Amino acid sequence: MKRPAWLSRPPIDPYILALLGTVGVAALLPARGTGADIASGGATAAVALLFFLYGARLSTHEALDGLRNWRLHLAVVACTFVLFPLLGLAAKGLVPYVLTPALYGGFLFLTLVPSTVQSSIAFTSIARGNVPAAICAGSFSSLIGIFLTPVLAAVLIGGQAGFSADSVVKIVLQLLVPFLAGQLLRRWVAPFIARHRRLLGYVDRGAILLVVYSAFSLGMVEGIWSQVTPLRLLALLGAEAVLLALMLTVTWFGAKRLGFGRADRIAIQFAGSKKSLAGGLPMASVLFGAHASLAVLPLMLFHQMQLMVCAVIAKRRSRDPEAQEREPQGREREPQGREGDGRAGPGVTPAPPGAASRTAAGTATRSA
Repeated sequence: MKRPAWLSRPPIDPYILALLGTVGVAALLPARGTGADIASGGATAAVALLFFLYGARLSTHEALDGLRNWRLHLAVVACTFVLFPLLGLAAKGLVPYVLTPALYGGFLFLTLVPSTVQSSIAFTSIARGNVPAAICAGSFSSLIGIFLTPVLAAVLIGGQAGFSADSVVKIVLQLLVPFLAGQLLRRWVAPFIARHRRLLGYVDRGAILLVVYSAFSLGMVEGIWSQVTPLRLLALLGAEAVLLALMLTVTWFGAKRLGFGRADRIAIQFAGSKKSLAGGLPMASVLFGAHASLAVLPLMLFHQMQLMVCAVIAKRRSRDPEAQEREPQGREREPQGREGDGRAGPGVTPAPPGAASRTAAGTATRSA
C-alpha cells in the first residue's frame, strides 16, 4: 500500500521549529551583560559572513548581463520600495484597533526592507521562470536596500528608527563591504562554495538564528514583550496575509499588463512580493536598538508566511500548460539548486527535468 504523502513529510518545516525554538530559548535564557555582548558580536560577524557568501556566489558576468533587462529590475524595485511602503502607510488605519503603535512600526518596517535573494531564485526555478533575472533582481534589491531602507525608515517611521550617519556606516560595513569582498575574491572562493553549498546553507540559517536570539534576548531584558498579547499576534497575522495576497496579485497581473512574458512575470512575482529576513534583521538591530525584537516580529512572521505560500504557487506554476509547451529563454544556462542547499548559482550542475517540482515540497519553507 502506498504511504500517504503527508506521512512522509513533517507537517512543519524544521527551520520554522528552529526559529520558534530560538525565540523560546531567548525568552527563558536571554543573553545578559557580557553574554549579550558576545551574542551581538557573533550575530554581526555571522551576517557579515552571510553577505560575503552572497557576493562570492553572484557571477559578475550574470550581474552585468542582467542589467540589460532594466524594465524587469525597475518593476521589482518599484514593488519593493514604492508599492510595499504605500501599503504599509495605508495600514496606519489599523492602529489602534487592530495593531498597537509598536506592532505597526514593525509592520511598516517590514514593507521597507529589500527583497530576498535565494528563495526568489529557488521558487523561480521551480516555477520554470527566468532564473538569471531573479538572481540579478534579488541582488540589486539587496544592494539598493542597504542605503534606501534606512532612509525610508527615517522618513516614514521617524523617531522609532534611530537613523543617523553612524547607523548607515554600520549597515554598510556589515552588509555592503562583505558583499563587495566576496565579489573581489570570487575567483578563488567560488569553487569551494560550489563543492560545499549544502554545508554553507547552514551558515545562512545559523546566522539568522543568532541574530534572532540576540534581538529577542534584548527585548526580554528590556521587558518589551509584555506589550504583545496573543490576540494582537493573530491580528498581525491577518494583516500580513492581506498584504501578501495583494502583492502577489499585483506583481503577477501588473507584470502581465506591462507586457512581460511568462518567465519574466514569474521572476517579478517572486522577487517583488517577498522580504528578506537576512537583510532586515541586522538593519533593525542597528536602527531600533532595544526595541528591535518588536520591530522584527512582523518581518519574521511575514517571512515564513511568504515561503509557505510561494512554495504552493511555484509548484502550480510549474504545471502550467504554457510551461510544459515552451521552456523560457535562457533555460540552458539557468543555475539550478535547492533552497535547502542554500544556493542556486553559477557552476551548479543542472537538475534533470522535473527535479525542481519533486523537491518543491521538501524545500517549501527553507529560509533564505
